[in-house]
Amino acid sequence: MFDRERPSFEESNNVTVQRCFFAYEFARDFIQDKKTADIGCADGYGTQYLADYTNETIGIDYSESTIEIARKKHFNKKNLTFKSGIVPPIPLENESVDVLTAFQFIEHIHQRAEFMKDVMRVLKPGGVFICTTPNIKMSIARNPFHVHEYTFEEMKNEAAKIFGSLELMGLQGNQKANKYYEENSKWAKKILRLDPLGIHKLLPATWLEIPYNFLTSLMRKNLKDKNNDTLQITTKDFFLTHDELDKTWDIYLVAKKQI
Repeated sequence: MFDRERPSFEESNNVTVQRCFFAYEFARDFIQDKKTADIGCADGYGTQYLADYTNETIGIDYSESTIEIARKKHFNKKNLTFKSGIVPPIPLENESVDVLTAFQFIEHIHQRAEFMKDVMRVLKPGGVFICTTPNIKMSIARNPFHVHEYTFEEMKNEAAKIFGSLELMGLQGNQKANKYYEENSKWAKKILRLDPLGIHKLLPATWLEIPYNFLTSLMRKNLKDKNNDTLQITTKDFFLTHDELDKTWDIYLVAKKQI
């Protein structure tokens, strides 16, 4: 599992933060007065939002040091707890939660099918699994922190082997958000011209982590300076759709365990 892609809250990273936080707002209708677990919670920046609407929320992350930060940041929310553990297995009892969320997590692990099976184990009958992950068809360059990025077809086929009921949607942006990503794409393609043979795709992922983080940070700062809309983009500039899924930014899976 590649372990150093974490939420970053600099102004230049605003669009990414809003895109990711949209998932937590989307989950609100599913979690009301329920027991919820959030896998890959990091410092709990989104998990604490879920806790505002649930009876109980548990944030789970592989890093004990990150979990300690989460506990200190959100100690005042009495219905919110955090656990550390490498997933799978999920460190929860059988049929113990109503809703399990995993936002921008599954692309980081090798045991993806095993993870989905374990989700079924911990969900109560009728429980819901909400998963988001990047759509590989909209990825310009290799992300060294991602083990595997999905197409919609792959996600459908993999999830259907485990869940009897599922829905797939795509996260799309409005004109303002998509303009940002168009500029992002142009910037990334300029960098890729320095590697016409695609050698970066063959190198060990660990070799690319530092340059990837440096270039991504540089790119986002440049885009912020050039585009005044960058800091104005919010979750309201994104929406879910069933249309032209291959052209959407993220895959949204909502799967249900049968009663």
